[in-house]
Amino acid sequence: MSDVKWMIKAREFVNCNCAYGCPCQFNALPTYGSCQAVVGMEIEQGHHGDTKLDGLRFAGIFRWPGAIHEGKGEAAVVVDHRATEPQRQALLRILTGQDTEPGATIFQVFSTTFEKVHDPIFAAIDFEVDVNARTGRLKVHGVTDGHGEPIKNPVTGAEHRVRIDLPHGFEYSLAEAGRGWSKATGPIRFELADSHSHFADIHLSQSGVVH
Repeated sequence: MSDVKWMIKAREFVNCNCAYGCPCQFNALPTYGSCQAVVGMEIEQGHHGDTKLDGLRFAGIFRWPGAIHEGKGEAAVVVDHRATEPQRQALLRILTGQDTEPGATIFQVFSTTFEKVHDPIFAAIDFEVDVNARTGRLKVHGVTDGHGEPIKNPVTGAEHRVRIDLPHGFEYSLAEAGRGWSKATGPIRFELADSHSHFADIHLSQSGVVH
């Protein structure tokens, strides 16, 4: 690990193939034995060393044949086309787990589970998320297109609210749970329908979640 210090405050929308709640959040095995996920984030405030990252977006498309911790995963990362070259390099270092204490962030932990990482994609990222409303949208042309919404009560149709509180997590402290639909079209392909989503405010540094 280098001496470079970094920090990001961001909002995220995640959609994976598991049942609502996502067993990963509870250290249980994935609902259907494997894991497929799409993640989008928008940085409200951030830096990597002296490089500012405010306003930038990134996305990730991930697939593992079993549980994440069993490895053999595949990843594709999309970085905001508006990022300058120094910003691109800074984001890629953060997203590939570099300049980070081992086990401290979701990026660093995930980086140890991949056997294939596609070349980074630099593209326009259409992204919006409202954490409290439990709604999100993520679209990258030719890569992924998805949205999230609240869970509905199957009897009344009313919006159902449930949160995941992780005091010692490596991604967020508190996330709103919902459901989502995503279609990943390249370089990793899969389709998700009415499966787990979460929406969260993120505050991470090289040492992990900032409390």
